[in-house]
Amino acid sequence: MLNFELYNPVNYIFGKGQTEKLTNLVPKDAKILVAYGGGSIFKNGVYNQVTTALKDFDLIEFGGIEPNPRFETLIKAVQIIREQKITFILAVGGGSVIDGVKFISAAVNFEGDATEILKKRILFTDVTKVIPFGTVLTLPATGSEMNSGAVVTIGATQEKLTLGGSALFPKFSIVDPTVIVSLPKRQLQNGVIDAFTHVMEQYMTYKHDALLQDRLAESILQTLIEVGPSVVENPSDYKLASNFVWSATMALNGLIQKGVPSDWATHMIGHELTALYEIDHARTLAIIGPNLYRVLFETKKEKLAQYGQRVWKLTGDSTDVIARQAIEKTVEFFHTMGMKTKLSENTENYKETADFIVNRFEERGWLALGEKQNITLEKVREIVEMSY
Repeated sequence: MLNFELYNPVNYIFGKGQTEKLTNLVPKDAKILVAYGGGSIFKNGVYNQVTTALKDFDLIEFGGIEPNPRFETLIKAVQIIREQKITFILAVGGGSVIDGVKFISAAVNFEGDATEILKKRILFTDVTKVIPFGTVLTLPATGSEMNSGAVVTIGATQEKLTLGGSALFPKFSIVDPTVIVSLPKRQLQNGVIDAFTHVMEQYMTYKHDALLQDRLAESILQTLIEVGPSVVENPSDYKLASNFVWSATMALNGLIQKGVPSDWATHMIGHELTALYEIDHARTLAIIGPNLYRVLFETKKEKLAQYGQRVWKLTGDSTDVIARQAIEKTVEFFHTMGMKTKLSENTENYKETADFIVNRFEERGWLALGEKQNITLEKVREIVEMSY
């Protein structure tokens, strides 16, 4: 097992009716910016729950944070916080809103061009340099409610880039599984596949001796396979909803990544597809992931076979046979969850995608990706072209 440090200070508050606890979670003298997305919180009752709980606080609202939050939108919130002397931010929404708030928190006191936060992947570790924030989760998928990472899109350059650091953990996150009942089926499908792929990025590497971490990862995968197809059809079933929501958090709260290698190349390539074509994040992962496993088959086949045997209960005459079956079972699951796993099924303008992504990675100096740094630009090209 690799050396690791585990730090996660988030006060995670799970279950029905927990939003009323906001009154005691936000600092008493706080001036609060309530940040949200396109307005679904007005339809599902969350807005009323939040404003009722915070009726005695000084609130300013900032709406319109997009899916795949835009730098250009978030910087407007940064200016409001500076002008209004906001002392606390409350993110009310899904992963995009929470990611956006992490950027806002970091950018308020940042000196210089705020795009550098993203382009240089700056890590924020000093809590005195950021604006504290909490979250009320409405869409499970990214685990952003219990981690310190974020992804933001710069619209002007069509780049989807990351930021993070230990200072960007939420102070608290309220997670009520009942709110998913109002989500569109597509968003629920995306949430399941996003969480599933988060686990795979940390699990689908090579065999190692961190036995517990593998078992934890496999249990999350098995749970998502078990509840995923049903929860999108019946999100009002609390058993399904609660297990889905908790699985999404556990997939990316940092626990299963400790002591083990991780990949993340599927995400890095997938982010480019979202930035280029506005394809839903989870759907880019479903396009790229299986083909990455195919191209990297020789270095991942031992783990693919373990995954096939433990998660899918596959049997076969050889490691190669089980590993290939495991890839196909994954694709079948993605299809069951409504994913279209070819780029051509998601956009018509795909023929020069590989060239564009390879050139962009080369410009950034991203010459070797993956857990073994063996995903060269040539292999990136092969993965993307295989995904057409």
